[in-house]
Amino acid sequence: MAAIRTRTLFVDRYRHCARPLRFVTLVRIQLRISEEAMNTTLETTANPLPEELAFLGERLTAFNDGDVGASERKALAVFVRDEGGAVVAGISGYTAWGWLYVQWLWVDERLRGQHMAGRMLDAAEQEAMARGCQNAWIDTFNPNAAKVYQRQGYEPFGTLADFPVGRSRIFLRKKLIS
Repeated sequence: MAAIRTRTLFVDRYRHCARPLRFVTLVRIQLRISEEAMNTTLETTANPLPEELAFLGERLTAFNDGDVGASERKALAVFVRDEGGAVVAGISGYTAWGWLYVQWLWVDERLRGQHMAGRMLDAAEQEAMARGCQNAWIDTFNPNAAKVYQRQGYEPFGTLADFPVGRSRIFLRKKLIS
């Protein structure tokens, strides 16, 4: 059997009047809210099951699709390999809602300073534009990486101080031109 709960709300009947009122008349409204009885537990874990994470992702995707439209989320990766086929640099991210998000960007120390990050970003951006994206974003807490991204045309739009402690996480975006 459903439990019935009542809530009292006070509504200003005159809130849309052109002149401010000296005294506000309030109307009392009783709402009846039906709730299914549900016994729940709250669980915190450092080892969630992959299928439970997938379930959460599916539920959130369904909600967002209904709220703002389908994201058409699609993975995007760029890899640089050495002569033996080993990955020595790469990007991992995705495209969704007309945006490229670069989640990870890594370059082996032996390749740093050779514009590898810029070349990989160019490749990812070209693919994103082919998918219809008009914007890109990336974040970092490494000041040197932020400079690299700015040289590629990314502009800071926000920071999160002390993430990690002593550094700031910097969020950057770029308008992609097709």
